[in-house]
Amino acid sequence: MHLHPVDSPVAAMVLGHGAGGGVESPDLVGATSAARAAGISVALVEQPYRVAGRRSPAPAHQLDAAWISVVSQLPFDELPIVAGGRSAGARVACRTAAEIGAAAVLCLAFPLHPPGKGDDPSKSRLPELEGVRVPTLVVQGERDPFGLPPPGSNRTVTTIPGTHSLRSSAAVGAAVADWLSSLPGPLDSASPRP
Repeated sequence: MHLHPVDSPVAAMVLGHGAGGGVESPDLVGATSAARAAGISVALVEQPYRVAGRRSPAPAHQLDAAWISVVSQLPFDELPIVAGGRSAGARVACRTAAEIGAAAVLCLAFPLHPPGKGDDPSKSRLPELEGVRVPTLVVQGERDPFGLPPPGSNRTVTTIPGTHSLRSSAAVGAAVADWLSSLPGPLDSASPRP
């Protein structure tokens, strides 16, 4: 994990990378900057397959188990957690949000469906988003071939110029900063994580 602490944090944000990339992607950089500017410490988590030098991600249950284990060991004991990530990392954050006690979820380039499979309901990953019960932000490229998730009762969807890669750190950072500024209630009143 790569820690980016701030003095006297009000919360912590834990972000995972996408299936084919690492924690240095522009969208994760933008989200990290926005979080730190809002007084939130950040941990960027590399999945074990990346640490071992492999390119192909592990099965979902292994990604989730590794994520839960890492989050339980972070030095953010009394802080509310904003869980998130880009693409595959966003899916992991959604699937594990309840178990880690996340106060909010940030999804960067959530892969709603495989490219070209938007008409096949069996390929939809919307149930992973629908399962999240805390405030959620999805930042999506307006031309993302993985689809555009719909807004929901606790889900804000913000589109920015681009595709699935979300190469503009500034655009991602601005979207995340706006969302974080609207969340003082959930972050202030969140109970400590399990």
